[in-house]
Amino acid sequence: MKNFKSLFLFALFLFSAAMAAQEESESTKREPGHYNTNRFKQMYEEFSTPNMFRTASGAPGPNYYQQQADYKMDIELDDQNKKITGFETITYSNNSPDPLEFLWVQLDQNKRAKDSKSPLIEPSDAAPADMAGNFVQNYMEGGFEGGFNILEVKDAKGAPLKYIINQTMMRVDMPKNLLPGEKFVFSIKWWYNINDHVVDRARSGYETFEDGNRGYVIAQFYPRMAVYNDVEGWQNSQFWGRDEFALPFGNFEVNITVPADHILDATGDLQNRKEIFTKEMMNRYEAAQKSFDKPVIIVTQSEAEAAAKGFSTAKRTWKFKAQNVRDYAFATSRKYIWDMMAVKMGSGSVMAVSLYPPESNPLWEDWSTRAVASTLKTFSRMTFDYPYPKAISVSAKNQGMEYPMICWNHGRPNKDGSISDRTKFGMISVIIHEVGHNYFPMIVNSDERQWTWMDEGLNTFTQYVAEQDFGEEYPDAIAPNKEYPSRRGPAKNIVDYMAGDQSQLAPIMTKGINTYNFGANAYAKPATALNILRETIMGRELFDFAFKTYANRWMFKHPTPEDFFRTMEDASAVDLDWYWRSWFYTTDYVDIGVEDVKKFFVTSKMNKEVKAMMVERGISESDLPPLVYMVEEGSEDFDESMRVSNLDEIQTLKEYILENIPIEERAKLKQPKYFYKVTFTKPGGIPMPILAQFTYSDGSTERITYPAEIWRKNDQSVGKVIASEKEITKIEVDPDEETADIDTSNNSWPRSKELGAFDRFKNKTDPD
Repeated sequence: MKNFKSLFLFALFLFSAAMAAQEESESTKREPGHYNTNRFKQMYEEFSTPNMFRTASGAPGPNYYQQQADYKMDIELDDQNKKITGFETITYSNNSPDPLEFLWVQLDQNKRAKDSKSPLIEPSDAAPADMAGNFVQNYMEGGFEGGFNILEVKDAKGAPLKYIINQTMMRVDMPKNLLPGEKFVFSIKWWYNINDHVVDRARSGYETFEDGNRGYVIAQFYPRMAVYNDVEGWQNSQFWGRDEFALPFGNFEVNITVPADHILDATGDLQNRKEIFTKEMMNRYEAAQKSFDKPVIIVTQSEAEAAAKGFSTAKRTWKFKAQNVRDYAFATSRKYIWDMMAVKMGSGSVMAVSLYPPESNPLWEDWSTRAVASTLKTFSRMTFDYPYPKAISVSAKNQGMEYPMICWNHGRPNKDGSISDRTKFGMISVIIHEVGHNYFPMIVNSDERQWTWMDEGLNTFTQYVAEQDFGEEYPDAIAPNKEYPSRRGPAKNIVDYMAGDQSQLAPIMTKGINTYNFGANAYAKPATALNILRETIMGRELFDFAFKTYANRWMFKHPTPEDFFRTMEDASAVDLDWYWRSWFYTTDYVDIGVEDVKKFFVTSKMNKEVKAMMVERGISESDLPPLVYMVEEGSEDFDESMRVSNLDEIQTLKEYILENIPIEERAKLKQPKYFYKVTFTKPGGIPMPILAQFTYSDGSTERITYPAEIWRKNDQSVGKVIASEKEITKIEVDPDEETADIDTSNNSWPRSKELGAFDRFKNKTDPD
């Protein structure tokens, strides 16, 4: 009974001491109340309310719908005059529960119209130097005669439809409302002048080679339906040139007429291959369908060079069909070399394809199609089996742009044939990135115009995984680098951006056109955030399952950011509200370090701090049970006589500690000799796990990860008491640079000595 009474009095004593300290603090200064500012609070304020269209789990709801737009097009490319003409019939299906009064159509080429307002929204300055082409375009040209020329808009019976063009959007007024479940068929006839994409750095256009021939990469070339959905209604945001596209899925039948000596490939299956291909080309194509280890050349370099010497006035029509795609694009030139190889996919195979001029060899013949094939393997492993029949990589100068089944990519040898590592890896990386866009957003069809990171960030993250896979699949390609030199993905690569001037930063959840550093904000930072999530926060098994779940839930659908965030939590049982808020909704940064380390010893003798509290509370030492006291070495409380040195006293203390431990469990207990209180500090705003590495006097190391939730009650500093059998000589936070910590000067104890300027220079110049 006395023992119980003593324990009760001691517990009451400690509790009353703590309450007295709090009351004293409150009596001297009372702070006003505040809203919940905890970084781990739920995200109800940021997220939209789940409904029948989109569920709280992040999956499509029972009433989810999406519209469909089917196209039949006849296109002709005039190589002589660099012009495209087209006639398209659109069948628009209203699958929504809403009656539609009108339709919105995107006219992206109008960004290049003479009266385009796009140049007017960008400030300008007198740069001290500029590229000659830019100077001519900005100050000397009279203006490119670009933009759509709409010749007619008619209904299915040929009657004219009223329409109005507002910059890059066209509203088509229907004779009556389009009710749920109904279809509306209408046609548009149009033409436009093709731009030089090398000069204006546009997403599509032509490139003129030194011999006068041109290569065309043609996209956004037809009036395209805008998205209507449950989130925004019509997504009719103007195209200013940076933010990309929101598009509905549909089926396409496209006939493309070009000069007879051109080689062409496009979105969809070629329907008249036997009419187009020579017998030799057919034999090569059939061989490519069975070649899984190396590309087969369909049109050789010598054949392309021979074709480039002529200029056919005859025409030839290539006919394609594409099912369930959100867009359409094609590439054509008389100079193209063409190669293909098969890629195993599920129970079947798909074709990896490349089109490139002789100027791109030998780099493209060696690596382009192999990069396409490797990309399809990795992205399919991370998401779903690639559902389309082919993926095409087209060589285009200064380009990097994506469309369903086809993309344009930069990277060519120098004129002397030499190839730097920067050129080679730059080409392979852009191919991986643009081919990867087939998954995000061509299939997982997010709204690029609103949330650039949902396609660029997710795609750049998966690109990083694919680059590392490519390095493992083709080690000869990366020697002597030993690992693929990825630019984006590793945490340390985003540090400079996150440590930058806050006035020039924007949260990831910002419309792309409104960001300062578009590449870092839309590509690198979200990719890094996902890589940290995979490697450090969740682990690969949980992350990969959740990521794959998201991709499969939303393939061929229109997800929102909340759908992604919710699915990642739903499929992993990891609460990530704190992570999404910090990384995606703020411009906070990571900075965690070691603030202080104190060493203690254990004694059975009462220390001064406890004695003072007992006197204040009127508690006698005889009222307390035997207690274990901790005293900081070197503190005012420190007294060398307090150390336990008498063998009998040591044994008494040990017996007391072990008194309530079953005998069979005692052998499993550690025998700590050293006690430390480590105080970790967090100057940065983002709460992250504390990745602590402890080095001991015998040279051994141990790593402990304290979950991010350790910061939930104190956002500035937290303490951890370490009981160790060995003396600690060093503590490091984030030793492998996994968290994008912007200041590593506070990451070690003892504090690392700052090198002077001469020593830093000497370290850089000394040989290994």
